[in-house]
Amino acid sequence: MADRTPPLGVEELHALVASGEIDTVVLAFPDMQGRLQGKRFAARFFLDEVLHHGTEGCNYLLAVDTEMNTVDGYAMSSWDRGYGDFAMHPDLATLRRVPWNPGTALAVADLAWHDGTPVAAAPRQILRRQLERLAEHGLTAQVGTELEFIVFKDTYEQAWDAGYRGLTPANQYNVDYSILGTGRIEPLLRRLRNDMAGAGLTVESAKGECNPGQHEIAFRYDEALVTCDQHAVYKTGAKEIAAQEGVSITFMAKYNEREGNSCHIHLSLADADGHSVMAGAPGDPHGMSEVMRHFLAGQLAALREFALLYAPGINSYKRFQPGSFAPTAVAWGHDNRTCALRVVGHGRSLRFENRLPGGDVNPHLAVAGLVAAGLHGVEHKLPLPDPCPGNAYAADYEHVPATLREAAELWENSAIAEAAFGAEVVAHYRNMARVELDAYDAAITDWELRRSFERM
Repeated sequence: MADRTPPLGVEELHALVASGEIDTVVLAFPDMQGRLQGKRFAARFFLDEVLHHGTEGCNYLLAVDTEMNTVDGYAMSSWDRGYGDFAMHPDLATLRRVPWNPGTALAVADLAWHDGTPVAAAPRQILRRQLERLAEHGLTAQVGTELEFIVFKDTYEQAWDAGYRGLTPANQYNVDYSILGTGRIEPLLRRLRNDMAGAGLTVESAKGECNPGQHEIAFRYDEALVTCDQHAVYKTGAKEIAAQEGVSITFMAKYNEREGNSCHIHLSLADADGHSVMAGAPGDPHGMSEVMRHFLAGQLAALREFALLYAPGINSYKRFQPGSFAPTAVAWGHDNRTCALRVVGHGRSLRFENRLPGGDVNPHLAVAGLVAAGLHGVEHKLPLPDPCPGNAYAADYEHVPATLREAAELWENSAIAEAAFGAEVVAHYRNMARVELDAYDAAITDWELRRSFERM
């Protein structure tokens, strides 16, 4: 990875702490669900102690379910192992101010065991390992994530009390690309854009989407790890800002029966000098280089087996419906939104978009999956099938997994996954899926009550 200037330098942080402008530093890491977990430190203590020595966190933070319940089946953390700590070391390249919390800075942490060994199943470490593999081929990855959300006029507390039913969306109708529709909540969108810019993210645009109250804010492409870290910061910050503004937002993949929240991920490759390696010679029928053809072929080959990295929850799979703009077919096409993989741009901007991920995706895991899949294609020189020229929903292609259970079984038995990530990582995230499936299978849903309470 190239050297880069962090949004906030250490010397500047020292000066801001000395002047009293910064009094709190957050140190956090992305957990299995992509959420930031960590601690808030008094800024002076952070500079005196944590900056150089790190801190500790209970290792159950990578071995709990979505509701933070301790669960069994994880090799790294259990009652039998005593739920000890791992070390959290700040990555100073991620140091930044967070304008939505006064007097606060934030750094993202890497996780290690006390002997200094990286925690292999930590999402950030999983991505780092795949980027190291990519670098061995003389390549770097540039990534952009497009994260959608739905805004409700209800507070998070009101939404909780209502069981998340009957909430009032910020728009009552489809506002896709509507300037009037985004103008209706521009004070919130403007604050999100400006505060994220103050945190070092480069904002491109905001636009309305199809589901009532649904919107998207886009940020500039960047190095893969940078984009994923910024995604996690943005997602946490957006929820905090919404709460401060007396509203709520959800990144659920499928909140209701209408359009879900997607998180399309764009990826391009460059050489060590930063020059794109995806565009081909003028005579290539698809405008692609040999590297891109193999890399894209790898995406198709591993897509079903890596679906757990792109769609990590029960709810994720409810997006994959025909005619929904969420993909069902394992296919690629030129600027074709019916395919799981869409190729866009030309020349140095040539890239592909994976349309499987929803708003619930962990970006570090998903991008690690994209890189690993691409390397599988490059290392095995996989041929690229012909593109889908029309409606992939109606064509005869393999189907993306329809349920978390199917995706988990494909992941568990994937030779590609084991070769790329190792048995420890495969087992860890297979157990994550098992935990979610067990919880869901034991739950009594509103759907069952409505259909069965009186009529059965």
